[in-house]
This record gives sequence, C-alpha cells and structure tokens, in this order.
Amino acid sequence: MASEPAFLEPVLLGALVLSAVITLVAGYRTIVGPTTPDRVVALDVIATNVVAIAALYAMFTARGLYADVALVLAIIGFISTITVARYVTEGDVIE
Repeated sequence: MASEPAFLEPVLLGALVLSAVITLVAGYRTIVGPTTPDRVVALDVIATNVVAIAALYAMFTARGLYADVALVLAIIGFISTITVARYVTEGDVIE
C-alpha cells in the first residue's frame, strides 16, 4: 500500500476548517434572514457543508464509516430541502 502524499493532511485540515467557517456563516444567514428563501438556501448550504465535513473527515481519518454517514446525511438533506421548498411554495407538505 502506497503512503499518502505529504501535502494531503494539511489540505484536508484546511478544507475542514473552511467548511466549518462557511457553515457558521450560513448559520448566521439562517438566523438573520431577511426572507424565508434566504433561510431555506442557508439551511441547504449547512446540510451540504455537513456532508462535506463528514466526507473530509472520512478521508482525514481513513475510516469508511464516515463516508456512509456522509451519504445518509446527503439523503436526509435532500429530502428536507424538498420538503421545506414545497412548504414555502404551496403552504402544505402533505396534500
């Protein structure tokens, strides 16, 4: 098994920090708004960044379990985004 490149660990760590900062900024936009679509997009950004953090952490620790977690989080994030978008546009989730 080949060893990993020397630059991989700092790059992954930097990507993790950047994703965390973006998630915090999106959290601020979720709280402040000003409109409901802004909040919906910010929540979608948070969900996407949480998936990215789980995938980056899986690569950083070389454990495949976190890749499975990222996949499940992506599915849940997609379903929740569709649900919130339907609620915002139609006012009801279930007809």
